[in-house]
Amino acid sequence: MKILGIHTDRVWYKVTKKTKIAEPEPVKEDSMENAVLLFMCVEKSDEVSPEKIVNSSVESIKTRLARLGAKKVMLFPYAHLASELGCPGISLWILKTIQARLTEEGIETKRAAFGWYKEFEIKSKGHPMADFSMNVCAFASAECNSGCLCTAENKINA
Repeated sequence: MKILGIHTDRVWYKVTKKTKIAEPEPVKEDSMENAVLLFMCVEKSDEVSPEKIVNSSVESIKTRLARLGAKKVMLFPYAHLASELGCPGISLWILKTIQARLTEEGIETKRAAFGWYKEFEIKSKGHPMADFSMNVCAFASAECNSGCLCTAENKINA
């Protein structure tokens, strides 16, 4: 899973048009103040172990939020981060499950509409750690440093 994060003063979005994979009845407009915006993209390789991707993502996100001293997060599906997208059904399940798990952990979490075109505004905090990226691996408890999900070692340990 690819994640691009921005520590924001404010983030806002509004859905404009649905795609053929749009989830039904999404939240059509929403915003958050003083939150971490996470542009997220589920990749084809994440389908190998969706539950492990969820677990690794939640731990990576919690670690990053702790470093930033942040307590709120907006999950924002963003297909443009990967060259090989995961299938829509699994991708939506992963994003919804991450949202639920973060909420269970006491983190105020919102999720932007999946499969919809959106207009959005971001006001970044602009400090040295405000912008970051993560490559989350199903086979690690934190960010995957190898950049590749399918190493021989990971296949053996999976």
